[in-house]
This record gives sequence, structure tokens and C-alpha cells, in this order.
Amino acid sequence: MSWWMTRQNESSSSGDAELLMVPRWSIALAIVVFAAMQIVFHVILPHHKHELLPMRLMMGFFWGSLFASYALLLGYVSRDVKRRDMSAGMWMLVCVVLPCGIGAVVYFLLRQPALSRCPNCSTQIASSYHFCPQCQFQMAPVCGTCHRGVRITDVFCTQCGHDLAQDGAPARLRAYSDQ
Repeated sequence: MSWWMTRQNESSSSGDAELLMVPRWSIALAIVVFAAMQIVFHVILPHHKHELLPMRLMMGFFWGSLFASYALLLGYVSRDVKRRDMSAGMWMLVCVVLPCGIGAVVYFLLRQPALSRCPNCSTQIASSYHFCPQCQFQMAPVCGTCHRGVRITDVFCTQCGHDLAQDGAPARLRAYSDQ
């Protein structure tokens, strides 16, 4: 069990966390679809001329890879849509019905930002928020003067020019208020 957790932590830190979102049913479907395309091109379709074997091999591999990739894409969308708190049924229908992967392109263009949880009150919030709207917990570094978001490596605020080193309070303790 500890090996699996270590492996998951390593892959998450190396940027492969998105690949872990592909469900097992989608991987199994991709394997079945790839194998089915090989059967179509090598068993079902007539092949009287043996000199066309390289063409059948290439076509079987191409179409099998294409449809298997589409099955993996559908699996990813099915998990990603739940993570972003969107309608899973509607987006799966769009991805399946619209031809040539256009549904998946539309999904990636229109999807909502990923949600995260506030470490203080566990409220689901957009990852672009700098403060939790429920408890004012600071989620990202902000300027002490204009309260706009800054990068952790910035020395001066890009909006107002404030020297960020002069902010005496640690970044975790500063909270924006309208007072």
C-alpha cells in the first residue's frame, strides 16, 4: 500500500496527475476498440492480395489508435466534468453526438475553472480566488496596499508599485476587508 501511495505522490509531482484521471473503464474500452479495429482490418475485410498487408497493418494501427484515443478522451471528460461541478450527462452526450471530436473541443473551450477547497472552512471555491468568500482565508499572496494578487516571487506590486517586503504581516495572516 505504501508503494502505491509513494508512486501516486511521485506521479502527481511530476505533472502526471491529469493522466491518473482517466478511469479504468475507459482504458479497458480503448483496448477493446483497438483490438476490434485490428480484427476488422485483418479478419473481416477481404484480403486477397498479400502485397497489401503493410497497408492493412498501417490502417489497422491508425484507425485503432484514433478510436482508442477517443475512448480515453471520453473517460477523461467524464471525470473532469465531475471535478469542475458541471453536468456530466450533458457533456458526455455532447462529446459523443458531435462528430470528429468536436464535442470534446467544445467542452475544453467552455469548461468551468477547476474548484478547490478552502483549507480553513472546506468551502469549494474557484482556484482563481485569492480569498475564501466564506471565511476570508487568504488562498494566494496579495499586496498589502491594494489587495490585488501578486506572485510569490514579486518584490513590488505590479498594480500599485507597493514594496511587498514592507508588509509586516506574514502572507497567511493578511486578509482583505472593506473597512
